[in-house]
Amino acid sequence: MKYRSIKGTRDILPGETARWQHVESVIRRVMADFSYREIRTPIFEQTSLFARSIGELTDIVSKEMYTFLDRSEESITLRPEGTATTVRAYIQNNLGEAAPLTKVYYLGPMFRQERPQAGRLRQFHQFGAEALGSSSPTLDVEAIMLPLQVYKQLGVSETSLKLNSVGCEKCRPRYKKLLQEELLKIQSKLSPESQARLEQNPLRVLDSKDERDQKLTASIPLMKDHLCDECRDHFASVQTLLNHLNIPHIVDGRLVRGLDYYTKTAFEITTSHLGSQDALAGGGRYDLLVEELGGKSTPGVGFAAGIERVLITLEKLGKDKFQEAGPVVFFVGMDDKSREWAFLKSCELRMRGISAELDYLNRSVKAQMREANRLHAKFVVVIGEEELKSRSAKLKNMATGEESPISFDRLDSVL
Repeated sequence: MKYRSIKGTRDILPGETARWQHVESVIRRVMADFSYREIRTPIFEQTSLFARSIGELTDIVSKEMYTFLDRSEESITLRPEGTATTVRAYIQNNLGEAAPLTKVYYLGPMFRQERPQAGRLRQFHQFGAEALGSSSPTLDVEAIMLPLQVYKQLGVSETSLKLNSVGCEKCRPRYKKLLQEELLKIQSKLSPESQARLEQNPLRVLDSKDERDQKLTASIPLMKDHLCDECRDHFASVQTLLNHLNIPHIVDGRLVRGLDYYTKTAFEITTSHLGSQDALAGGGRYDLLVEELGGKSTPGVGFAAGIERVLITLEKLGKDKFQEAGPVVFFVGMDDKSREWAFLKSCELRMRGISAELDYLNRSVKAQMREANRLHAKFVVVIGEEELKSRSAKLKNMATGEESPISFDRLDSVL
């Protein structure tokens, strides 16, 4: 074969799209329940937007972004995540002027050049939400509830919520200095990746997946124990609200997330159905990001979740069988005149909002009936010379097999 899809990408074929549409419909319904409105942003932006928001030293920016020069010699990057581009749109379009609180959600493809594996592609799809304009811990909890509610409505019940506070610009610098001092004592024993992070991004050492790093840092001081009063009170309020809502959670002091823009709350939702790549969703608060990107000081909080990962979970749970809606009626034509009538009638019904289909390959009646069954047609009408003369036919209910006579004049009202 001459051409194949690029490594790390995949085609979503017609047989699969019903699953995607089901998941997307649940997402939209849940977002509407919480009064989040959809935002659609470009799939590419200026590279500096992501470098500045996500962080120059993060894995995403340093290793994974799809970046290229356009014809104007401007550096362009395919979006690796949705928050930065949503915040850019918020600032550029003055959404904060229209309302003191902006609540939006998105659905769409993201791009990262990482090693393809189960649940991790180079073009993948995320849904997420952002609430901009309030520092209330209630919105932190709302950002947690949104994906949990999506998973609940999809039938994914076995999820775990991990929670942490990564501090703010007041308390994090002091902790960062303390952490660096402690890590320097064991620097030579750390993995090469953690040694590289130690100077500029030491919090990421705590998030290392290297077992040796985890053992070496088992007793290292954690951010949650060095919070300022404001961050401590905020974190306590988030936990109290979660308890009131009976949402179980685990405080994980090593959870720092992979993006530099987080402040205060950070969270991750996992499931046991995904193996080592167990994260379904993650997010947190980012009160400094809007100002960092050139807007007015505006607090924000949000999350992002992988759609492929939830589909894999549904498959493992046996809850991924969704049948695409078939035509209301399939016309079986027995000769050329009947097929012409069937085509014209199908077009008439379609223009009235009634789905209809027919055979375009001049197949036998038996083959056409098989096609109607394959498409899950609700009704079948067989048309031949006699039916055209009498202007009536038999309407077959494909679910029950029952047949009933129907005149052409009454066909529209029955379907």
